[in-house]
Amino acid sequence: MAHSLSVIPTQMASQCVSKVELSISCSNLLDKDVGSKSDPLCVLLQSIGDDKWTELDRTEQVKNCQDPEFSKKLLLDYHFEKVQKLKLGVYDIDNKSVDLKDDDFLGGLECTLGQIVSSKKITRPLQLKKGKPAGKGTITITAEEIKDNRAIVLEVEAKGLDKKDLFGKSDPFLEFFKQGDDGKWQLVHRTEVLITIFLWGSCNPICGTETGYVKKKVDNHGDGDGCFVFEEVVYIVHCDQVEFDCVHPEKKKKKKSYKNSGVISVKSCQVAFFTNMDHHSWFLYFSKVGIDFTGSNGDPRSPQSLHYLSPDGLNQYLSATWSVGLVVQDYDTDKLFPAFGFGAQVPPDFKVSHEFALNFNPSNPYCQGVQGIVEAYRMALPQVKLYGPTNFSPIINHVAGIASGAAQQNNASQYFVLLIITDGEITDLDQTRDAIVKASRLPMSIIIIGVGEADFKAMELLDGDDGVLKSLSGEPVTRDIVQFVPLRQFANAPKEALAQSVLAEVPNQLVSYFKMLKLDPVNIPAPKA
Repeated sequence: MAHSLSVIPTQMASQCVSKVELSISCSNLLDKDVGSKSDPLCVLLQSIGDDKWTELDRTEQVKNCQDPEFSKKLLLDYHFEKVQKLKLGVYDIDNKSVDLKDDDFLGGLECTLGQIVSSKKITRPLQLKKGKPAGKGTITITAEEIKDNRAIVLEVEAKGLDKKDLFGKSDPFLEFFKQGDDGKWQLVHRTEVLITIFLWGSCNPICGTETGYVKKKVDNHGDGDGCFVFEEVVYIVHCDQVEFDCVHPEKKKKKKSYKNSGVISVKSCQVAFFTNMDHHSWFLYFSKVGIDFTGSNGDPRSPQSLHYLSPDGLNQYLSATWSVGLVVQDYDTDKLFPAFGFGAQVPPDFKVSHEFALNFNPSNPYCQGVQGIVEAYRMALPQVKLYGPTNFSPIINHVAGIASGAAQQNNASQYFVLLIITDGEITDLDQTRDAIVKASRLPMSIIIIGVGEADFKAMELLDGDDGVLKSLSGEPVTRDIVQFVPLRQFANAPKEALAQSVLAEVPNQLVSYFKMLKLDPVNIPAPKA
């Protein structure tokens, strides 16, 4: 058995795009075959809008297995600023046709790529239809960002393997595993004729200047049932040729004179490289929303008001909240968002507040997801009186105080995103400039969305795209943390365009902060489902 491993170069990723590979495994699948187990494969589809889906890739087929661990990784582009809806379907394949219509559907899952990436690993019950469980079976998806530009080229050969077939020779194959951060072994690839192994993600490198390790399993029976498997942990370095005994644990226990069940020869092992990619590590995002309730928005009861709720229950403020919030919430661990309003007279005494909780609970201003923010906004709108002035600095300073506390931890576990939605008539411009300059030294970004038809020159000044923003004393921002866009520019654009625009700079802002402090990513808790 001889195999040559070659390298496939990848293209340079764009500034805000990362390459992600998905590893798929299933357990306890439905058994649709008579006299044998199912022969599953998994297909990956992505939404293209209007309830239409396009196939991106599919795994290999695993024969006679209800608990498959697919060796083929599903590679796709990851856009932080987009909601990328995915659908995974598991099918029992009984023919050679690529068309899945005549194959048995064992169950599927719909989710977003952001949910998988932020969790790193998710396990969900399979569903026959959306909201209808398949009855049995789960699917596990692991996401890993491609970071390492090294690959290895191995030429592997097996000799003297035990004969396991009654008639004819054995049908052996070789499996390579890598060890993840959790210490568990994950299938990298199962050999056929020509395979590629990349050293992606957080696994230890297999070769190069550092010695890493893989676990190899040789199935000498060919059916993959695990009855005749030889395992050992091997260390591979740059080499011309090295041999390893293929040891069957049970045979070794029973027979003192036992030596091996064959020999695996790595005839050559060389390091190869593919094109570098700009990448962004995944960090924990905490978000806060601030909504402008000043009088310049107009009486909410009037159709001319920016706060006027149309018959479908929407306005420009809610449209912006939905667009950005649906993307950001995938990266918040508990999906609890502190949501505030500013510039209104607030009950019970109707004093002007520049930072009031939308749910009127200052001790617990958190809303459950984007839907919770929308519900709190709709509840608050008829109870407050729009007033003024329009001050940004209080809410910026509030988030900066939280971020300052997080910065004291001296690790890359928390980053904060403040979303401000406003009609642009800012009153405390000088104080806001000072607040932004101070905040630029902290783990936070500020997104400002302008609604209505006002002159947004002040917002454009805060954005700093036309020059470095400075405080009143002349101190420049340490880094660019503000992104401003006027909502009116997206009136005729696809609904996802606004989020893509306002969130496009956040990954680089995040990375620039932690690189500035020379802090590496840390393992983070998985968000709730």
